[in-house]
Amino acid sequence: MAPVAAPQTIALVDDDRNILASVSMTLEAEGFAVKTYTDGAEALRALSTQPVDLACSISRCRAWTGWNSSRSFAAPAISR
Repeated sequence: MAPVAAPQTIALVDDDRNILASVSMTLEAEGFAVKTYTDGAEALRALSTQPVDLACSISRCRAWTGWNSSRSFAAPAISR
């Protein structure tokens, strides 16, 4: 029997907890592991030590824009 692969992990960043809950439930039902964050700075701190396969951020969070998050998420990968 072949070993079972770990599920791919997706990070979701949004300041709306209802959106985080509904999207994460949908992704988990499809077999993904999901980590949720309510702001980009929190996500960056966590993801710097616990990388994920995909990070998705809303583009208009109150204190952190999706564009800033995208550039920050990409920077460590580019520098490797």
